[in-house]
Amino acid sequence: MAERIRVLLVDDHAMFREGVRSLLEGEPDLEVVGEVEDGRAAVQTALTLAPDVVLMDITMPQLDGIEATRQIRAHNDAIKVLILTMHDNEDVFFRSISAGASGYVLKAQADTDLLAAIRAVERGEPFLTPEAQRTLIKDVLERGSSGEEELTPREEEIVKLVAEANTTKQIAELLHLSEKTVENHRANAMRKLGMRDRVELVRYAIRRGLIEP
Repeated sequence: MAERIRVLLVDDHAMFREGVRSLLEGEPDLEVVGEVEDGRAAVQTALTLAPDVVLMDITMPQLDGIEATRQIRAHNDAIKVLILTMHDNEDVFFRSISAGASGYVLKAQADTDLLAAIRAVERGEPFLTPEAQRTLIKDVLERGSSGEEELTPREEEIVKLVAEANTTKQIAELLHLSEKTVENHRANAMRKLGMRDRVELVRYAIRRGLIEP
């Protein structure tokens, strides 16, 4: 039997956590390994337990979910973070993706999207609801072409893999390169494009047709 996906629940509402736990525990391939109610505890617990996926709320005491996501990913980018929030807001969505979240699910849609989202991000695939995809596509179209410097084929290949939410280690293994070489190519690509984070690379990749929106 395959190993179960280990999930950490982060939400400041105990009743909501209980409902999510019940949903997840009904699935044979999912295992809830912990629950916390604030962002600071989320960072500490995630780095201690190293779950496969963190289900992260946004508005919480101590530390909000976006900053908690950024800190978790900075210390261990093998941990995937899936935002589970009530905020149907473009700014919150882009800030979450920029912080390193691999997916974004609204609480109102949890009963239909959550299980598929957890499995997708654990596989290294970004998960966006149709609404979030439309938001991202709209942003890309409004920005249009920005006249970026041309990338080398290798840089473009790495940008594509980064946009698909692969980690540096995963990219290195796929391309048979060292992690340092991957980091150098990624840094060169971002410098040429004048970009600072993954969400901007996703926009670029969609605009160039490197990945499907």
